[in-house]
Order: sequence, then structure tokens, then C-alpha cells
Amino acid sequence: MLSKKYITLLVVVYLLSLLSTSVIAQQPVNLSNKKASKEAKALFSYLLAINGKKTLSGQMDVKWGDGELKYIQDVTGKQPAIRGMDFIDSVENDNEIAHAIEWWRKGGIPTIMWHWGAPAIGQGYDNSKKEIDIAKCFEVGTPENLAMWAELRDKARLLKKLKDAKVPVLWRPFHEMNGTWFWWSKQGPEPLKKLWITMYNYFVKQEKLNNLIWVFCYTSKPDIAWYPGDAYVDIVGADDYGDDSPHAAMYNPAKQISNRNIPIAYHECGIPPDPDKCIAEGVIWSWWMEWHTGHLTSVDKEYLKRVYNHDLIITLDEVPDIIKKYGK
Repeated sequence: MLSKKYITLLVVVYLLSLLSTSVIAQQPVNLSNKKASKEAKALFSYLLAINGKKTLSGQMDVKWGDGELKYIQDVTGKQPAIRGMDFIDSVENDNEIAHAIEWWRKGGIPTIMWHWGAPAIGQGYDNSKKEIDIAKCFEVGTPENLAMWAELRDKARLLKKLKDAKVPVLWRPFHEMNGTWFWWSKQGPEPLKKLWITMYNYFVKQEKLNNLIWVFCYTSKPDIAWYPGDAYVDIVGADDYGDDSPHAAMYNPAKQISNRNIPIAYHECGIPPDPDKCIAEGVIWSWWMEWHTGHLTSVDKEYLKRVYNHDLIITLDEVPDIIKKYGK
């Protein structure tokens, strides 16, 4: 028979193990950049607060589009919480920055991506799909190297305008990085990781762009081989242009990429996932972002209205004062 003293010791050990597990589970998830701005920390805290509970609506907005934001207002009576922009055209980049500032001041959340044209070839969507020897981007003095750094300096200049305006941004470079269509994705995971870490170190450590939340975007098949590590990423997600299903087969692998319980984003979709199906399957994306032009206008209007007015979905009018509530 076990002695009373031994039984007491086992109980103490058990209770301590429970306490230890609880402390570990409650450890805060922090941004990768330890010097992140007050605004970036507040936005990330908000995303963590709704993680697994609510989904932010998002819409990609482009200058050549169909007036996406007005269209959504007319159809649903609402506006998206997240507004998406793209650095695809350098002539328009300053306007994109102005839109990001405007959206933040309206109470929304800006996200910026970059269809980066292959260095030394040119900008634009078509050139983002051209192939180059990525290794030459890191050989000092090559056309690819000179072009890459010129582009990085220019984008840092733009993002600094947001920093100076105290605007945080969900920064999503090198999207769909494990596909085969963009130049950064054509030569496997190691060149991609080197590109990501190079940009991260330059923007964060040298240019002090502390307003960025780094968003890592897979295709519909998340693969840890492409992941540069938790030290360089804040949010993981994926995208797909399929049906209105929750896409659990995309969501669940994305959740396994990081060792932290971070937000998981559905970066681009053709049809927003059905909120009722998401709840039923336990697939609660942190946000989704509907793609522009025909992708948006092809979505059934009644369905879009139901999604935007669903209790699971957060729209612009439902975003709290993030700085007031989550700023420290």
C-alpha cells in the first residue's frame, strides 16, 4: 500500500504538471519583430483575440476593377474589414499607400501584396511569372542584384510612409510561394527562403519598418519545406479559387506550419467560404480576401449578402477601435 506521504507527493507533482501545462498554453504569442510598433502590436493583439472565434471579411481593390468597394456596399449594405492593395505597378504605388492610410483611419485593416516583376526583366503581372536565375540576385553587381536592391529600397521608402503615418500593415510578399508560376517559386524552397529572409532583415533590421506584420502565403497545399521559420513570420495562410467550402484540407495543414497558435488566413478566394459550413467543420479562418473584378461580381449576390451579414463575419463597421482597445 502506498504511504500517505507518497500519495501526497504524487498529487503535488500532478498539480504542478497541470500548472506548468496551463502556463505554457497561456504564453503570449508575440510578433517576430521584437521592436514592432505600438500599432502593429495592437493589430496583432486584435487578430489573436478573435483567432478561432471570428473571421474578418476582406476585399482586393484594384484601380482597373469594377469599383469593388462600392459594389459590396450596394449588394450587402456593408464594407469589408480588410482592404487589399498591390505594389504591382510602381506608378500607382503612392496611391496604394494613400488608400492604406485612408482605410486605417476609417477603422479598417490594410493588407499589401506585391506582384514583383522578375528583377532585371520588368514590372507587371506577366513579368512576375518570368524566370530568372535567383542566385544572381545575390551576386553583387549583376543586373538581377542591382535591380532587386533598387526595388527593395523603393518599397521600403513607400512602407516608411505608412510607418510615419502610424499605420500597421499586413505585409504579404512572395505570395503563393510554393507554386510554380511566379519567379520566386520556380526554383524550390531554398531560394525562396533566402529571398524572404533577405527582405525581412533589410526591412526590419536596417530600415526599421516596425509597422509590418509578416504574412506568409502558400498555395492550397501548405508545405513546411518552404517555411523560413517563426523568427521571420507572423501569420500563415493559403489560398485557393475553389468553391464555398471551408477548405479544411488547406486550413489544417496551414495550422501545422508554425509552432505557435497564430492567425491562419485565407489570402485569396474566388468565393468566400460559407460561414455555416465553417462553423460546422470547425474551420475558422482569421480572414478571407475575395479577389477582384469578375471573381467578385460572379459571386451570387444573395450569397454575398448572407456572408457579409453573418454573425461569424466581421465587417468594417464591426472592427473595434484597435488602438484604444488593444494598444499598450
